[in-house]
Amino acid sequence: MAVSKLLVERIRHLLLTRRGITEKKMFGGTCFLLNGNMLIAVWNDSLIARLGVEQAEIALTEPDVREMDLTGRPMKGWIIVEPDGIDSDQQLTRWIDLSMTLVRTLPAK
Repeated sequence: MAVSKLLVERIRHLLLTRRGITEKKMFGGTCFLLNGNMLIAVWNDSLIARLGVEQAEIALTEPDVREMDLTGRPMKGWIIVEPDGIDSDQQLTRWIDLSMTLVRTLPAK
């Protein structure tokens, strides 16, 4: 499945005014980094979000959210949000903001 260009464009638009954001191809998708640290990514038509272990555990109780497991080994602190969980810009912004809360605390690379 190809990366959703529409989702990538939606994210670019939402991150347009935020400082320290770069874009990179990773995980067979498009990743957005904050100060060199991975923030979120588009994988197929879903969103990968870096939340940290505690916040990811909370997020996993929500519909349309699952563990990030692209290789058979789940990545702790990372989730995948299925398309129904990012239909609106409000939903998408929420996941971006949750990810930014964690990634802002990391040292720049």
